[in-house]
Amino acid sequence: MKTIYLDNNATTRVADEVFEAMRPYFTDLYANPSSMHVFGGQVGKPLKHAREQVAALLNCSPDEIVFTSCGTESDNTAIHGILEAYPEKRHIITTRVEHPAVRTTCRHLRDQHGYRLTELPVDAKGQLNLDELKAAITHETAIVSIMHANNETGVIFPLEKIAEIVAESNAFLHTDAVQSVGKIPIDLAKTPIDLLALSGHKLHAPKGVGVLYIRRGTRLTPYLTGGHQEHGKRAGTENVPYIIGLGAACELASKHMEEENTRVRALRDRLETGLLKSCRDAYLNGDPVNRLPNTSNISFEFVEGESILLHMDALGICASSGSACTSGSLEPSHVMRAMGVPFTRAHGSTRFSLSHYNTAEEVEFVIEHMPPIIDRLRAISPFGRCMKQ
Repeated sequence: MKTIYLDNNATTRVADEVFEAMRPYFTDLYANPSSMHVFGGQVGKPLKHAREQVAALLNCSPDEIVFTSCGTESDNTAIHGILEAYPEKRHIITTRVEHPAVRTTCRHLRDQHGYRLTELPVDAKGQLNLDELKAAITHETAIVSIMHANNETGVIFPLEKIAEIVAESNAFLHTDAVQSVGKIPIDLAKTPIDLLALSGHKLHAPKGVGVLYIRRGTRLTPYLTGGHQEHGKRAGTENVPYIIGLGAACELASKHMEEENTRVRALRDRLETGLLKSCRDAYLNGDPVNRLPNTSNISFEFVEGESILLHMDALGICASSGSACTSGSLEPSHVMRAMGVPFTRAHGSTRFSLSHYNTAEEVEFVIEHMPPIIDRLRAISPFGRCMKQ
């Protein structure tokens, strides 16, 4: 049975080109890049090149790139690092739809360390009211942490406008751009973002490597201390093979971005249109216009999302219900709740996230086989029976 993988917002396959770029650093070029000998230098130069490849994708300086282990570490480093550097400031602003890497961290700082936390609401489309952001910022605000694109709905926040608002204050702007990097353009030379997090495994690099962009001049207390690596901003021997892979993936992302916004978007639209038309009581969640080109979140009313996923899995179709980082919970997604999605729809929300590896044939297979799944599950649902009466 062929696997149809439509869960690319959870993780992506490692591109063949990325794997080949990494291979020599597991075998022949295994030296520590911090070593003084020539062998170490043979690793240090490719590491420098990988930093340049990441910087090129983001249009920033290579010395503003700090390699980490993942997006979660990057988010935590940004938030904790600013708060420790500015201990007199005790206010954090974020949103109600952030990834758990930010949401849980900010709530921990509120509950365990006494920080004042403002969580901005979103409307039914998952969008922010920027006037509420303006009103929330005070002289005590240390950091504003707002994601670029939502991992569940793909909704894109107007980062340029948000950056302009925060730049007028003395606060710092951090954005979790894990889902957007490589899918839509980001120009850090033009947008005054202070800190940006990305994760390799969301753009066809391996799991276990990430980046924190730190704008030059931003004062940040290191989260991991020890050695002098990463310009003294993140201690620990660099994960060389994975960093090389991330550099290669960023270069590939630049080449594939047009395809992401044309062919992949067209596949997403075909899948979405087909499911909304063929499945009764199906609803699109989020902003239909301002979202990532690969993401569609659809609620199938009166049906449990977990049951949908199990039936899809039996056919080799991989998708997701909410965020992969919170899928162990039986509660409706916090993103769906924040958007005011009715309970009977929130539980049936299913996320389809594509990549350039997907095909039209795969999309047609899903469109053909989803309606019987939904009809079968709705027939045995107590809510579904109530709907018929």
